[in-house]
Amino acid sequence: MKILLSGACGFVGANLARAFVDAGHQVTGFDNFIRPGSETNRAELKRLSVSLVHADLRAASDIDALPVADWVIDAAANPSVLAGVDGKTSSRQLIEHNLFGTINLLEYCKRHRAGFTLLSTSRVYSIGPLASLEVDVVNSAFRPSLEAQSKVKGLTSAGMNESFATTAPISLYGSTKLASEALALEYGETFDFPVFINRCGVLAGAGQFGRADQGIFAYWINSYLARRPLRYIGFGGHGYQVRDCLHPKDLFILLEKQFSRPKICVNDRLINVSGGVASAFSLKQLSDWCAQRFGEHPVASDPAPRAFDIPWIVLDSTKAARIWGWQPQTTVLDVLEEIASHAKQNPAWLDLSAPL
Repeated sequence: MKILLSGACGFVGANLARAFVDAGHQVTGFDNFIRPGSETNRAELKRLSVSLVHADLRAASDIDALPVADWVIDAAANPSVLAGVDGKTSSRQLIEHNLFGTINLLEYCKRHRAGFTLLSTSRVYSIGPLASLEVDVVNSAFRPSLEAQSKVKGLTSAGMNESFATTAPISLYGSTKLASEALALEYGETFDFPVFINRCGVLAGAGQFGRADQGIFAYWINSYLARRPLRYIGFGGHGYQVRDCLHPKDLFILLEKQFSRPKICVNDRLINVSGGVASAFSLKQLSDWCAQRFGEHPVASDPAPRAFDIPWIVLDSTKAARIWGWQPQTTVLDVLEEIASHAKQNPAWLDLSAPL
């Protein structure tokens, strides 16, 4: 299969490109290389015979010039929930990257009759009910109370499923991804090409760029090893806030399954994809793991709340298991160990991949 991959030199894109090549696919990847660290993946992907093109997702003329493919994977985005509101990035650029860029790819799929997969996010789910979620503290980590699990629609013992609220506010980042989801499904139905929406948990693994707002597991481990300042922000400053994680190679397994069944019904085209409760870690638990791996390092406490922060996000991927027979294969401890090994081998990684 001929695959076109946006954001090919990002963390997720580069991992998927390697997996696609290993599986025998022909891969064309494109990237605008504006993210620090993305250049580090260029040489390896070229060695693997990935055809790399310098192109900007926002430029329709760039997308029009790309070669014909059978399937498009949209792995390019500004993935920070603070994008457009942090004073460092433009809200217009966020929308151009995450929404208008997706539209350009959908027009490409319409023209070439290519399948389309959008890598979406857990941050499409509503901030309000998550921020006010009744939680217990179990083993230094937040967990929804049994009462909350019984009262909140879309909340189960396995996490949030696809019926959890997606009403505003969800952040500018979340809203661009939610709008992209709706447009992708509409384009697919209107112009008769297959579309899949995969709402991913925190993607994590070796080589993820060193940004707290985009890859908290990698950022925390690299910072802890380098003895850089770290803080537990908000929620009492204890570090009990929880996220799940997913390795890109497990996402690849799902993508291969989806390629094989392009004509499933529209209601089955949108799913959660994550490591779920088995992969969920709090910052405090992550610090404890780092202390055992690297030795003690103090973490400061800042109880002041921060915009868009929520105590707990864990996705329920039961629908993915039911439809695709998919389960993540990489344990959270394997993910952490992989990140730690990479951090030890690349002591300058934070400086190389941090924002300019």
